[in-house]
Amino acid sequence: MALEIKQSLRLSQQLVITPQLQQAIKLLQLSRMELQNLVQHELLENPILEETPDEEAKEKEEEEVSVTEPTALLHDPPDKAQEVGTKDGELKEPTNFDWENYLGTYNSSEMGSSGGDSGRDSNDEPPPHENLAPTGATIQDHLLWQLHMSDFSPREIEIAEEIIGNVDEEGYFKTDLEEVARTCAAPVPEIEQVLELLQEFDPPGVCARDLKECLKIQIQPFVQKDRMLLETIVDHHLEDLERKNYQNILKSLKIDSERLKELAHLISTLEPKPARPFGEERPQYITPDVFVEKIGEDYIVFLNDDGMPKLQVSNFYRNALLQKEMPAQAKEYIQDKLRSALWLIRSIHQRQRTLYRVTSSIVKFQRDFLEKGISHLKPMVLRDIAEEIQMHESTISRVTTNKYVQTPRGLFELKFFFNARVPDGNPDGLTPEGVKEQIRSLIASENPQKPLSDQGITALLNKNSIQIARRTVAKYREVLGIQPASRRRQML
Repeated sequence: MALEIKQSLRLSQQLVITPQLQQAIKLLQLSRMELQNLVQHELLENPILEETPDEEAKEKEEEEVSVTEPTALLHDPPDKAQEVGTKDGELKEPTNFDWENYLGTYNSSEMGSSGGDSGRDSNDEPPPHENLAPTGATIQDHLLWQLHMSDFSPREIEIAEEIIGNVDEEGYFKTDLEEVARTCAAPVPEIEQVLELLQEFDPPGVCARDLKECLKIQIQPFVQKDRMLLETIVDHHLEDLERKNYQNILKSLKIDSERLKELAHLISTLEPKPARPFGEERPQYITPDVFVEKIGEDYIVFLNDDGMPKLQVSNFYRNALLQKEMPAQAKEYIQDKLRSALWLIRSIHQRQRTLYRVTSSIVKFQRDFLEKGISHLKPMVLRDIAEEIQMHESTISRVTTNKYVQTPRGLFELKFFFNARVPDGNPDGLTPEGVKEQIRSLIASENPQKPLSDQGITALLNKNSIQIARRTVAKYREVLGIQPASRRRQML
């Protein structure tokens, strides 16, 4: 078979995503903090971009600009604007654009006509950074501080520091005494003696080797008649107490139920994790991207632009382009940066506009939730919003990722409002969140002496035409942080 070279003509179509469109898509899915970081990065990298000055400086600047100077509008009219994710096209770069005379700004006032935050009180600001809680001291820091404030010998301090270094995040000493003895070249009885001294430190129960020892250390200050019974319960009946098997404890201790109830209450006041107050994770504060407020009978959507830099193109470089003696290479560089600045400003504006439209549509679908609570949360999928605002489902998914909305019902991630339908007799449908709320209500109204089992809850839900399996009830109960019936049972 002979090989030969031939020429052929082939016509094909393929989808090409321009860098500008990629940037617009990327901005849609960024969280508020990520967007702020990206804008700050662009301000450092692109000399054409700068933050909008305050209102007084801006008014003065506008007075200096000749009104006859041709300028380009940043945004298309609403009826002609192209959106990322629309079914009829994609964001395209304008042709024959007058770059030399371009001056555009991005600020929150432009969103006023679209329902932006221009009507929101400018004094509503997120909490200042200095009010955020700092990271606390660890349990090791707390123990070392007490150690060096105590009357320990240098040898005891050396051993104690080794022991403290092996205390875990819950406050327990988990290393073998023999290992510490080898490290410190000391006999085991000496190590154990120092460990007992450390167990007297604050918080009570620290440096214990297991749960029973931790609880018994905390029991020591109690009066003797209580201490003996409590130590017996801790040594032999912790499992019975956990499973609410009170009859076995009453039979073993030969006490009445009132006395057992008193002892159980004392044990419940003990701390099984002594180091809980130390080394807690720093709280993560969420700043909402959107606010929903009820004004009169309507729910109004406001975009949160607080803390977001307002961008504009530098007048210095705009005027530099008007100079005819500018070198061609410098002019090309400025034009390239102008193009990049334009697309960033357009993309941010479009992100805000899309976020507003999506949130407004969600509010329209979930008005009953805002009025009556979580039990009236309607089933809703991405397609419902996509068809409402004529965008693609992938765009809705991106714009609702890592975005939060502050509503009269609390702070929610936008993804929270998208739930599948649970089969029931309600024509409007019921969401998993609604089922969880019903489970919480049933457990809240149950008889404490005879709590509802998962099967009992399933039967009650099925009686109300909610078809759900027992394992699903168990899963929802665990998500709600509710213990099983055997651990919810209370004494008579």
